[in-house]
Amino acid sequence: MKRIVILILTLAALAPRPASAQDQQVLNLGLEDCIAKALRNNLAVAVEKLNPDLADIQITKAREPFLPRLDVTYGANRTANPSYWFLQGSGTTVSNLSSYGVAIAETVPTGGNLSVSLQNYRSETNEAFQLINPRYGSTLQFSLSQPLLKNFGPTVTRRAIAEAENSLSVAQLQFRNTMQETVYLVQQTYWNYFFAVENTKVKRQSLQLARELLDKNKKEVEFGQIAAIDVLTAESTVAQREADLIEAEGLIRRSEEVLKSVINLAAEGDARKMKVLPSDKLAYAENRVTLDEALKEAMERRPDLQILKKGQEIKALNVSVARNQTLPSLDLQLTYFSPGISGDLLIYQNNDYFSGVVIGTQKSGPSAALGDAFKLLYNNWNIGLTLSVPLSTLLTKADLTYAKLDLSQSQVRIKNQEQQIELEVSDTLRTIETDSKRVGALRVSRELAEKTLEGEEKKLKVGLSTNYFVLDFQEKLANARSAELRAQIDYILAVASLEKAMGVNLETRGFKIAQ
Repeated sequence: MKRIVILILTLAALAPRPASAQDQQVLNLGLEDCIAKALRNNLAVAVEKLNPDLADIQITKAREPFLPRLDVTYGANRTANPSYWFLQGSGTTVSNLSSYGVAIAETVPTGGNLSVSLQNYRSETNEAFQLINPRYGSTLQFSLSQPLLKNFGPTVTRRAIAEAENSLSVAQLQFRNTMQETVYLVQQTYWNYFFAVENTKVKRQSLQLARELLDKNKKEVEFGQIAAIDVLTAESTVAQREADLIEAEGLIRRSEEVLKSVINLAAEGDARKMKVLPSDKLAYAENRVTLDEALKEAMERRPDLQILKKGQEIKALNVSVARNQTLPSLDLQLTYFSPGISGDLLIYQNNDYFSGVVIGTQKSGPSAALGDAFKLLYNNWNIGLTLSVPLSTLLTKADLTYAKLDLSQSQVRIKNQEQQIELEVSDTLRTIETDSKRVGALRVSRELAEKTLEGEEKKLKVGLSTNYFVLDFQEKLANARSAELRAQIDYILAVASLEKAMGVNLETRGFKIAQ
């Protein structure tokens, strides 16, 4: 048993203790300061902040297929074979062929592929009866492959880009929604902490009144003016109010920790060494927004509604693509090419090519063939159409039906969300109106409680009342002050809830999201 006690004492000594009041750094923060810290430090905001960057990368990736593509080719070939008939003119025939080319290809928005290429070659052989040896060739070619029905048009070809851009918009809206939720969460936390602090002052003031009455009763007992039992009532009330004060102080510590967590104060240092105190005062201002104005703002600015509408755009695009896929394939192939040939022209004796006697050479390089190709001296073209009609379109029609149903479902979701927003806005406006009336009524109640207590204390001085009634009216005054404070906080939070429901709580505080 002794060892267990020693172990408990050791663990208690090693356990971390909260920083003392002298070690803590006091931070007097207003609501706007806390909101700024939360938007800068809050981990949920930090996570959502990365999503637009990730979506932007996907846009770049989706655009890559539409960027021009450069193709460079090179090849070399050497063949050596024994002669197998007398016209080859050599015991072993050797041929060398090298080719090289460059092409630029690009996918066009209509769904086709356009390419421009320049192919070159050099051919040399020791076979007899050659007219040009070595020979150079160049061909300039333009090619277009274009679907005319299925897979035609930018709606189909740019689908991946549209989806990526939509994802970016959704990521930005989700980021905005997270910021709005964070702002409202900070408002809730801040004003609940403010209430805890101010309510503790009310409890402390009520305890002070009870202690003063207790001291007064003790003196009166000494002089024999009242019975000793009257002191017990005051002592019991003091003990009860001390317990209420302890509970209120505990709520302060809890509310402070919650606020530190929401604004992630730990990101700026050791949060345990920082004490946060609310520096704002209650600013009661009547709401003047009408239901029609609030609904108009909400329908235009609510991120959750805009996210659904962005999803509807993609689903409408899916319907268009699925409808296109039900069409037969009709593809156009168009080619235009211009060749050019040059090389060393062999001059035979008496222009008799069959003699095989070469008496001279007229030199010519590859540039001549290249020049002829670019001069378009020899025009060649090819055009073709390919029609492909599937015998069964069961799967493509099923995809179209699914896309239509998915779009219809999205439209219903938007209508449902609009109804929910309308209900939320109208409920919040009713709450604001109710809380406004509560504030006025509870203010009157508190003022009457103050006057009643003042009158009862005067009656006690002349012996027309008792400690019980005075303590009871003190308790009613404390409750009235707490109730009025709670109503004021509830009204402020209701206005904040309306700003969130309208989607304007960022703009109200001057925050802008950079695109």
